[in-house]
Amino acid sequence: MTCDSPSKNTGFLRAHRVRAAGVACVVVTAALLTGCGQDSGSTSASTKTSEAARAVPEATKSPSPTGSESASPGQMTDDQQERKDLISATKVTYDKAITTAVGEVKGGKLVDLELMTAEDAADEDESPSPSPTGSPSPTGSPSPTGSAAAGAPQWVATVAAKTGTKHKVHVDAVSGKVVSSSEDTDQSTSDKAKTAKRITQAKQTPQQAAKAALAKQQGTVTALDLDDNDQGTLVWKTDVVAKDWKKTTFDIDASNGSVTHQETDND
Repeated sequence: MTCDSPSKNTGFLRAHRVRAAGVACVVVTAALLTGCGQDSGSTSASTKTSEAARAVPEATKSPSPTGSESASPGQMTDDQQERKDLISATKVTYDKAITTAVGEVKGGKLVDLELMTAEDAADEDESPSPSPTGSPSPTGSPSPTGSAAAGAPQWVATVAAKTGTKHKVHVDAVSGKVVSSSEDTDQSTSDKAKTAKRITQAKQTPQQAAKAALAKQQGTVTALDLDDNDQGTLVWKTDVVAKDWKKTTFDIDASNGSVTHQETDND
């Protein structure tokens, strides 16, 4: 009897230990499974967070197209905007306008040319009487703006005959056609004599003067005027509008084509 009792106790203890070990294994396995599930979820969330973090900088780095486009017009003055609008609408260059205008007056030579809107051209133009050269007079006919919008571009040219008599010729800066041609009847005898002397003294053509100015500043020629400068030298005053829409006026010596003065209008 003393031998059987220890054997029974030993079996009981072994069974208890096995059950305890089994429970421990179940607990450990559950913990491992739970840990694995949490790691997987953490990894997935971390991946999504990383992808979102990468996406945000990419979005902020992309430039705004509206920012750069709106900055340019805001930096221009009213005068620069007007020059841009006028030049952008112009199809006929200064040299073609000269050829057309001079062709309206027999033996004539250009003494003045300016690009302006049809409205400004009408305001500047005076009411002339019938021209003795046979050119049609605009008196009683529609205004130069009649066939074009007020903001449409026109070349307004002054062409002088050998006698010094001036004629005002409007050329459509889009089609290149003559809008009107008429004689300036307000000239005095002395004015005609002065003009005749100037066109004789000018050795440089307006086209040559324009090329001399363009050699100094690339851009668009918008005006040419044969006149005396402050020193009494006969020059071609030539306006050139650059890509920034600023205008530079050059004084081109009408005898030798040299640039004697230049001034930029920053407005």
